[in-house]
Amino acid sequence: MKAKRTPFLLAACGLLGSCAMHHSVVGDKAFDRMAYAEAARHYEAVLQRRPDDREAALRAAKAYHLQNQHARAQELLAHAATIAPLTREEDLLRVRSWIALERYDEARKQVDRSLKETPEDEEFLALQRNLDERTVLFADTSLFTLEHVELPGISNAFSPSPCGDKLLIAADRPISGSQRNPWNGESFLDLYLLDPATGTVTGLPGDVNGRFHEGPAVIAPDGRTLYFTRSDYFRHRLVKDESSVSHLQLFRATLHEDGNWTDVRAFAYNMDGYSTGHPALSMSGDTLFFSSDRPGGLGGSDLYMCTRLDSSWSVPENLGPVVNTPGDDVFPTINGKDLHYSSTGHLNLGGLDIFRTRPTDDGGWAEPENLGYPLNTSADDLGLVLSPDGWSGHLSSDRNGDDAIYAVSVHPPTLAVYGHIVDDEEGAPMAGAEVKLLDMTTGEALTFYTEADGSYLFPLKAGHNFRIKGSKDGMFTESRDIDTQGQRVSHTYEENFDLARVVVDKPIVVENIYYDYDKWDIRPEAAQELDKLVRLFNDNPQLSFELSSHTDSRASDTYNLVLSEARANSAVDYLVRSGVDAARITAKGYGEGRPVNRCVDGVECSEEEHQENRRTEFKVTGIRELVSSH
Repeated sequence: MKAKRTPFLLAACGLLGSCAMHHSVVGDKAFDRMAYAEAARHYEAVLQRRPDDREAALRAAKAYHLQNQHARAQELLAHAATIAPLTREEDLLRVRSWIALERYDEARKQVDRSLKETPEDEEFLALQRNLDERTVLFADTSLFTLEHVELPGISNAFSPSPCGDKLLIAADRPISGSQRNPWNGESFLDLYLLDPATGTVTGLPGDVNGRFHEGPAVIAPDGRTLYFTRSDYFRHRLVKDESSVSHLQLFRATLHEDGNWTDVRAFAYNMDGYSTGHPALSMSGDTLFFSSDRPGGLGGSDLYMCTRLDSSWSVPENLGPVVNTPGDDVFPTINGKDLHYSSTGHLNLGGLDIFRTRPTDDGGWAEPENLGYPLNTSADDLGLVLSPDGWSGHLSSDRNGDDAIYAVSVHPPTLAVYGHIVDDEEGAPMAGAEVKLLDMTTGEALTFYTEADGSYLFPLKAGHNFRIKGSKDGMFTESRDIDTQGQRVSHTYEENFDLARVVVDKPIVVENIYYDYDKWDIRPEAAQELDKLVRLFNDNPQLSFELSSHTDSRASDTYNLVLSEARANSAVDYLVRSGVDAARITAKGYGEGRPVNRCVDGVECSEEEHQENRRTEFKVTGIRELVSSH
């Protein structure tokens, strides 16, 4: 039979070379439409017939890399290198595959070789930083434990999202007929409900699951609105762009009284020819986050946000360069105030790593923090969702091959505050100084006395606010605040105190208190300095103070006296409004009457010398004995 089949194959292909050409052409077309599993099969067929076809080996390596089959990708890259040296782009691919395989020594050697040739190459420099700094991502591996969630009959499950006491997950549906995902040859995705308590999985009821992909989703706080990712298709056929690539779009569905998800509608800001998906919602439901590769971004896929406008959403806004990178920034989730997402562009262990950021007071975003090992690995790690108390949750990862769901347990970090108390004038350590730690969350208080070297050490708890005070007889008491809310990594805070001696009637200059010309209004930068005085005065309730204002010698004596009194009164009013007892503080304007240098009337002085005289001071005017509450 074999003798009869061989002439038929030769007749079909003409020659082995033309048969290889056929596979090469078909493989290229499959690769261009992102059907990487199909492309890899055709390139392997080319290599069986033409083992020295370098282009087929490289295209196959890229196809395997995009399917996370890095071992085979490395074999093919090594084979291509025996035919001709690898180019810069091919070296980059090889380094990234080595990192994915956790072969960091090989990756570093190649990075060093490439930088020797092109020292300013930004991509290799970024990889060098990743390899140099990756050890910090293993700094506290005891903070998290992960346990694989067994899902009988379900494979490639990922992107968990809370749905009451269940989890909404995306997973491969059972393969029927020829419905396979061309990217990896597996089945298309559907949305399922996972009961973590029992491990049972059921399909999402209603009209959401269709013929092709339904992926990452989120349910609004009202429990009746679902936002989900779906393949872009029309009349049961995938919509493809000019390169035969099908993209993702964002949709919304509503929960019907019968328990089915219906009324599926497209998101208003989907963009033809580009992907939009991976939705996440703020805890209030008023901000929608998603990922998209639309034009105007910083790299591959970026994170965007919209805010609710009655029954619609605002125009999407890119989260900007602090969050987004030239790589891919995808799979956002919201946990309390924190935005978690996965990125290939920040310092990571390889593949997609999970990062944490949160909004800042100025409307921006905090520097993203890699959550480290074991949450992150050299594989793709994504979709972290946490319980309301933040101590348990789930994520998905392909660290063991297929995409899978993992239960996460969060362990309290080891926290402490450490420091020294020294004499402000002499710099000498102060033994026996009192250090009080007040837990502002529980009201619990601890007292400690410094060692001979002036040191102290207190344990702290995560998720609390603390105030620490340093004091000693005859010295000003000082305090600092420590916030351990959201602190998940073990850390020792350092708070050192330089205590100044209390001397009655000794003026102390308050730096950086400036006023506009001929004005006495408190400027924002002056308010920051006065806030420090508020704390100092309230930390020392046994003391009474005078706050004084001084001018330079220019203008008349009367004018300067009136102006300085207005400024002193303005500052004292600010302190009283901020909580200082008015009975403990007086305002005094001295005009130009107390210069600190030679610059009196008629003396030529520089602007810097005049500035020395334009100052705000305070001094202690009285010390009273406090009545103990015990």
